[in-house]
Amino acid sequence: MARFFDTRAAYNMFVNATDEKTVVADRVASVGESLQIGQPGLRIFDAGMGDGALLTNVMRRLHRRFIYIPWLVVAKEISIEDVRQGLARLPDRFLEHPELVVVVTNLRFPDATRLRVGSEGRWRQVALAGDTSAEFAERIEGLYTDLADDWEVRTNARTGNPVYVHPAAVVLFRADHEFLLEPLLPDPGKAIEFDLAIASQAYRAATDLERKVGLVIAPIARALAPGGRLIGVQAAGDDPGLEIIRAVWPDENPFPHRRWDVLAEARRQLAGEDLRFSELSDEESIFRFSLHTMPSAEAENIGTSSVLAAWNAATYVAQIDEKRLAEAMAAGTYLDATREVMEKYDEIYWNDESYVIEGAASLS
Repeated sequence: MARFFDTRAAYNMFVNATDEKTVVADRVASVGESLQIGQPGLRIFDAGMGDGALLTNVMRRLHRRFIYIPWLVVAKEISIEDVRQGLARLPDRFLEHPELVVVVTNLRFPDATRLRVGSEGRWRQVALAGDTSAEFAERIEGLYTDLADDWEVRTNARTGNPVYVHPAAVVLFRADHEFLLEPLLPDPGKAIEFDLAIASQAYRAATDLERKVGLVIAPIARALAPGGRLIGVQAAGDDPGLEIIRAVWPDENPFPHRRWDVLAEARRQLAGEDLRFSELSDEESIFRFSLHTMPSAEAENIGTSSVLAAWNAATYVAQIDEKRLAEAMAAGTYLDATREVMEKYDEIYWNDESYVIEGAASLS
């Protein structure tokens, strides 16, 4: 089976051409803001840090609600390029919210929630000296060479997925707040209960349902604190973006499992766990993000740059593999197909849907 691979160029165009990160951050924060936090503080797990854009947007929003509460943020990411970009976004977070511990790890989900790096793993604990974002940035940048070695990957011969060579984690916090943060500094292998877990596009849409839940959602749900919430976000389809895809591939079904399928499988795999599975209505669950309006899109003839941006975003969301993408672009008909959809709608948008799994026992 041909595989979909994120490319840096496609991802960057997608992020810059849509408001997806902002809109998803708003949805995640709306779930996190109502949490009741106890000792030792707020604990967040991000199932896929990427370049850190979503995570840091969520952190900014939640800072207003939990302004003086210590935080532990654990983020999973296997790509060293994303690790660099994600870490580069953190200096202003350490400046605005000094009571912060951030951990980035390449571990698989069952191990990432406990930070089980093992005796052969790479564990770095870094106290950031100084009290300015420039000082924090300089210290973080100084880690990149070592982290590139820690985050070495190889390709799995069976699946084609990148897998780590060394299990690794890096722990960052402000040196001048170490005493206050001591209760949140993680120990390798010790269980952590999370108040908020973010699983936004955390699995390939076409992945087998049992594997989606078993490898990603179930391990995270088991790590929820009492009253903690896991918010999952995935593409839902039924939008102009999917119409672009089907103008080129009429029988394409890129989103075979809806949120109720994921929750049903999660109930099966997590039977006996003390969890609640929220049955959200479409009105509560579905939200949209849009292609940014470009000057050329307001003209009578939609410009090629806008068409390319819409095409890239549509194929990125639908996770079209590189082979089919190259074939469609070589044929050239995708431009007219995309333009026709853009002329049909006032805006090009995509539907996402969210679901929530909650630790059933609430805080007293």
